[in-house]
Amino acid sequence: MTLPPVSLSPQRPPLVQPIVAGLITALVGYTASFAVVLTGLKAVGATDSQAASGLFALTIALAICAFALAWFTRRPITTAWSTPGAALLAGSAALNFGWNEAVGAFIMTGLLIAATGAIPWLGKILASIPVPLAQAMLAGVLLKLCLAPFVALSTIPLYVAPIIVIWLVFLRLSPRWAVPAAMGAALGIAGFTMAQSGNVVSAHELLPTLEFTVPTFTVAAFSGITLPLFVVTMASQNVPGVAVLASFNYETPWRSSMLATGLGSSVAALFGGHAINLAAISAALAAGEEAGADRSRRWIAAASSAVFYILLGLASASITALATASPEGLLEAAAGLALFATLGASASSALSDPRSRMSSLVAFLIAGSGLSFAGIGGAFWALLTGLGLRLLLERKMP
Repeated sequence: MTLPPVSLSPQRPPLVQPIVAGLITALVGYTASFAVVLTGLKAVGATDSQAASGLFALTIALAICAFALAWFTRRPITTAWSTPGAALLAGSAALNFGWNEAVGAFIMTGLLIAATGAIPWLGKILASIPVPLAQAMLAGVLLKLCLAPFVALSTIPLYVAPIIVIWLVFLRLSPRWAVPAAMGAALGIAGFTMAQSGNVVSAHELLPTLEFTVPTFTVAAFSGITLPLFVVTMASQNVPGVAVLASFNYETPWRSSMLATGLGSSVAALFGGHAINLAAISAALAAGEEAGADRSRRWIAAASSAVFYILLGLASASITALATASPEGLLEAAAGLALFATLGASASSALSDPRSRMSSLVAFLIAGSGLSFAGIGGAFWALLTGLGLRLLLERKMP
């Protein structure tokens, strides 16, 4: 009897672990913030169908970018939609931009992101914006949305209180799943209210669709949406995303990453998406030990997350229908809970340095006030005022 040959090469670990890590990355990334995206898109004029199209377009765009970057670089590079950017849009409702203007602003945001990869000096200008100031602007933008859960407690307490309780329980037992659990509870309540009201949604309305929008380009939308959205996305998503990967000893190819996400953002914008970027928080799920002990195969986690994102994107119309049927304020409350951690981190970073605390504090208050002047929202004026105060009061401080 002939014995089978003995292999002297070590057996490679199975692909199950990186694929499961990819699934978790997609689930956490999608469920933790889809409500923020829908809230932001509707705030700048999107109808329900346009918001659903935007959510679907973002999901497809980030999935394609993540798969391509992971495949060609063999690194666990994951992408996400700009959650802080969506929160910024939610605070821009008072500016009354038309949806076509908003889409034009989204396209310009994507082009600016791509330009930071193609034009080195533009990246240097961005890097010159003080981090505490950018974080202060972001914290101010998030403030109103993070107050939504407590505002909703006074108007729809029977619906919101269970969501907050579920969020707190998971925050204690499994923090990673606290926000997805709260979002799931919100969708469950929305489904219950839809059934109670007798609203019937046809099967056709639950199919994901891409709705093209003709963009309109205006100076007001560029100042009020494009510039703040660009700064927030770069400072709060792309730069931290690079840092997260670096903490796991992976170098991010800056040029190709910015070109891919920037151009992907501009294409998605034609169908209602606001911006995609390098993942920050969820990036650790694909780059860390959860994706397997073999570092050379962790890119599979990022690539598989792209596949799972597409599957989740197919539910975008159904999720939007449930969100639309939910009691007023419920979706905003769930979105606010999703942003608590981001607000805390941003406020801490903004006020941590005593030498720049005054300019950061003023920027935070202006961004959070809802100020609108000359058709431009508070985020832009917060950044401009903060830079002015920094030059006037703080540049000579030791």
